[in-house]
Amino acid sequence: MSTKIIKKGDTVQILTGEDKGKSGKVLKVFRTTGLVLVEGLNLKKRRIRPKRAGEKGQTVEVATPLAISNLALFCKTCKRGKRIKVQAVKDKKIRVCTKCSNPF
Repeated sequence: MSTKIIKKGDTVQILTGEDKGKSGKVLKVFRTTGLVLVEGLNLKKRRIRPKRAGEKGQTVEVATPLAISNLALFCKTCKRGKRIKVQAVKDKKIRVCTKCSNPF
């Protein structure tokens, strides 16, 4: 999938992995590596060492990026993640759902 299709602020659905079927909002798109950071999904635990003596270490859940090929844009009318196509309308390119032809 092209990295230009998914943009910041889009709602996407995860197609594979432990969070399969869940949807979330895109926080950041890493175009050079083809990764996407999704809010509240693909959480991994990171251990933080204590900064000073006598302080306890912590375990924090951090969202890690997903491959863009494992995501699909969430169509509100179809109520699920769908493939999209790009149509040219009045000298503008619009992203459209392949099933219901609704613009994103």
